[in-house]
Amino acid sequence: MKKNPFFITAFLFVLSTNLFAQINARLLQYPDVSKTHITFSYGGDIWIVTKSGGIAHKLTSADGMEVLPRFSPDGSQIAFSGNYSGNVDVYIMPSMGGIPARLTYHGMSDRIVDWYPDGKNILFASSRESGKQRFSQFYKVPVKGGLPEKLPLPYAEFGTLSPDAKMIVYTPISSVYRTWKRYRGGMTADIWTFNLENNNSENITPSNANDELPMWHESKIYFLSDRGTNQRSNIWSYDINTKQIKQITDFSEYDIHFPALGPDEIVFEAGGLLYLLDLTTEKYKEVKIDVVTDESTLMARTENANNLIQSFWVSHDGNRAMFEARGEVFSVPAENGPVINLTQSSGFAERYPSWSPDGKYVAYWSDRSGEYELTIRDLENPTKEKKLTSYDEGYRYQIYWSPNSKMLAFIDKAMEIFIYDMDKNKTIKVDKQLVLYEGGLRNFSANWSPDSRYLTYSKNINNSNSAVAIFDTKEEKLHVVTSGFYSDVQPVFDPDGKYLYFLTNRGFNPVYSDFDNTWTYPNATQIAVVPLTNEILSPLAPKNDSTAVKKDE
Repeated sequence: MKKNPFFITAFLFVLSTNLFAQINARLLQYPDVSKTHITFSYGGDIWIVTKSGGIAHKLTSADGMEVLPRFSPDGSQIAFSGNYSGNVDVYIMPSMGGIPARLTYHGMSDRIVDWYPDGKNILFASSRESGKQRFSQFYKVPVKGGLPEKLPLPYAEFGTLSPDAKMIVYTPISSVYRTWKRYRGGMTADIWTFNLENNNSENITPSNANDELPMWHESKIYFLSDRGTNQRSNIWSYDINTKQIKQITDFSEYDIHFPALGPDEIVFEAGGLLYLLDLTTEKYKEVKIDVVTDESTLMARTENANNLIQSFWVSHDGNRAMFEARGEVFSVPAENGPVINLTQSSGFAERYPSWSPDGKYVAYWSDRSGEYELTIRDLENPTKEKKLTSYDEGYRYQIYWSPNSKMLAFIDKAMEIFIYDMDKNKTIKVDKQLVLYEGGLRNFSANWSPDSRYLTYSKNINNSNSAVAIFDTKEEKLHVVTSGFYSDVQPVFDPDGKYLYFLTNRGFNPVYSDFDNTWTYPNATQIAVVPLTNEILSPLAPKNDSTAVKKDE
């Protein structure tokens, strides 16, 4: 197919009642607090605002990300991790703005953790000496520059130093950057204390909950934990003298993320908003913050969608194909003619276009209603689309039309296979797979018999192999037609409906390895064919050429 560059224009409408664009920002991250100010990361840059809130001011503007800003003990400087030169390193800059000074230069990423109480050194985490880079260790680097010094902890992710810097409270492992929620497995973090003078350590929060981001303040250690009844990450405290643990906050809807300790307060983010927790009263309040920006990312612009193609479907005659790119559906010619943006729906997304066999419809998933619903567009009247379903929440994948252009098969994120019947306006559940995740769901395929009665696909079975399954739409019954003793995948009907072809791992031709001192079985996959009725001979049935004996007339 000849390549056709195509472009789309995103039209977004911005309503502003002020001379300047002041945005009530919600995606505030990694805050820290000093006696007078709060610093945070927003849009990949470092910002600063007074503790009372109001309009924040941007301190950095590099192309790379700047995150985890941390005030020095006197509040005059901010340390952060930034990507200015293609690598994440530790930098410091004046808290009211100025030229950042680079402190680390290693090829591995260096993540700022905290300042030393005297303000002369910075604590950071790095995997530079961990071999496979699967864990981090703590390092100390002078603010005035110099070589980092590794601390005597084998594993360390987040922590803070005691006020006299003789001890450190930390987590050896962490899952704060994971997408896991309410996790209770072997990677849950505990809070440990470590004596930097005698190397003694103690686990102070042994539990199966996630205890993270400890902060040492006077005789208490504050930390983040989801050990409460609602299993949301809240701030808790550990009394060093009594060894008692107490819950401080009780957010039930949103988790708290990345709290940071100031002189007398803890600042934290929950639900995209910032809060200040007074350590004397243990009461918190929201800090309302606006940011000033030109909103350049919301300006209408032209995007080249050539390299952003996600899926496609070729028409029955091969003259055109439907492409999904950047949430739009395009009709693209094989050689001659214009590229047509059929959906033109900036602000909504269309996924997995599929052209009906009769060429009349294109079907796709559209989130115009707020959730992805099955939608068709009549190509004889292409300016209008029709929403066929109201499935509500969920994500669905490639659509497979029946040959009569009346039924559509698909799989959803829960691994459930469905057929939507357009004539009956009815959804039929076919089956549920066992072990398909994102890659398998994207690659799931189904094939229809020529008479549109049967749907075949590869079915997961309990022995971790796959078997060929055929669903009868007339009887609404599922038939598993191979045993699964061998793995059978990608079944398809032949155009005449006489045979079923599929791939099968039945070829066992062992080869002895030169390296492993064992037999291996390469190239086990073969093409198999099965006649669909007893009257149809196998195409591999034995043949015999014979010569007839002539008889006298």
